[in-house]
Amino acid sequence: MALTPRLDVRQTQSLTLTPQLMASIRLLQLSHLELSAFVDAELLRNPLLEHAEGVDAEAAGEREHEPLPDSSDTVDVVDHARQLGSAQSIADGLDTSVADVFPEQDDSRQSSAPWSERTGGDTFGDAPDIDQYVAAQTTLASYLAEQVALMLKVPRERLIGRCLIDNLDERGYLLADLGLMAEQLGTTVAAIEAVLAKIQACDPVGVFARSLAECLSLQLRERNRLDPMMAALLANLDLVAVHDLVALSKRIGATREDIADMLAELRALDPRPGRAFDFAPVQAIVPDVHVRRANDLSWQIELNADILPRVLVNRTYYASVVGKTRDSAEKTFLVDCLNTANWLTRSLDQRAQTILKVATEIVRQQDSFLNHGITHLRPMTLKTVAAEIGMHESTVSRVTANKYIATPRGLFEMKYFFTTALTSASGGEDHSAEAVRHRIRQLVDTETPSAILSDDAIAAILKREQGIDIARRTVAKYREGMNIGSSVVRRRQKNAQMA
Repeated sequence: MALTPRLDVRQTQSLTLTPQLMASIRLLQLSHLELSAFVDAELLRNPLLEHAEGVDAEAAGEREHEPLPDSSDTVDVVDHARQLGSAQSIADGLDTSVADVFPEQDDSRQSSAPWSERTGGDTFGDAPDIDQYVAAQTTLASYLAEQVALMLKVPRERLIGRCLIDNLDERGYLLADLGLMAEQLGTTVAAIEAVLAKIQACDPVGVFARSLAECLSLQLRERNRLDPMMAALLANLDLVAVHDLVALSKRIGATREDIADMLAELRALDPRPGRAFDFAPVQAIVPDVHVRRANDLSWQIELNADILPRVLVNRTYYASVVGKTRDSAEKTFLVDCLNTANWLTRSLDQRAQTILKVATEIVRQQDSFLNHGITHLRPMTLKTVAAEIGMHESTVSRVTANKYIATPRGLFEMKYFFTTALTSASGGEDHSAEAVRHRIRQLVDTETPSAILSDDAIAAILKREQGIDIARRTVAKYREGMNIGSSVVRRRQKNAQMA
């Protein structure tokens, strides 16, 4: 049978995501800061949107239906101000001097200038933004460049110094390969190391170090404390990390008291000297949902109204403008703006209702946690919450992303409550993985130097006390995830503290 092209007409059914539906889905996973930025951008782009802050629903409804005054009956204040002329002409019209009308305009040059020029281009004379006068923050690169320019006089050395500055990380460490840098600059490694030795004296002390040991040694040399024994200690920082003070004492030939004094001196140093110039903005966490105890001892869940963007659609303005527009392109633009404005208001309302619905279900399932603490945290997954509220699992995942809930137990990210389940050995209710981590930390914190618990011992205690069937390797995984050392390291730490 020969293959020939042909045209067929078929009817099929399929689910497709429209651009507006995809945008609504993206709104769910935005934090309140990202959502505010998105709404502000829409307010600038769409003339039919306006802020509803300070306007209640009833007043907003009345505003949408009140008639718009005829533009011919209004006076443009800006144009009127521009027609006022100079201060001298106004004073002449009042048959007086400029100083009587405008006391602040006693300078002849200012008096003869037009009104708009005297106010600096601002018709209403608003004060300039104070942010314009805020000094720029000094970066680590600019701070070091000023010092290198004074320390190095030869242009070739300054070029090498500039390249070294550009290869610093946020800690102030130099992680670049000097051989590759020498090849790029067309010089030798010895020349780069000579420049590096000079600029390592820059402030803050410790910058341009290539390792932690070198960073600490630069600071100790500045304090005139880099003796041979301290240098030997810096060469064996791996033993310090595991708190093997016995092996360290034998390797460097120092007593336990000398090692304790040197370690105390190292703790006073700064292992990241470049962090003093880290001016990354710190954003305070603002809860999206508040959970409070009601009078009837039930839980009251409400959205944080302070961070919810409230916008209105100015239909009166749309009706007045679209009736006077004759251009088809302008009408199309206005219709698109109206549709976008209606979509945004509906999407914001739907987003708020979805967050409230998910938060309500989280509080319902974690009632024991709110009453008794983390040891009663129940295992919960996205699937269980989605099944209870009749939504898709991906929707719940987007809603809980970057959202925070304030409870009497503290401020938590919504995803904190979603933990895996560990089977109970007695056949009872499953245990939350987060509650098991909390119990492991409690056991480690109450250890004594003479009774350090191994991973097997911790697993046995959890099974005996709470009926949690957990393997030793799972305990080790949870312990490492909480940055808790092994039993050997913990024994050395506690023995060093006792000494």
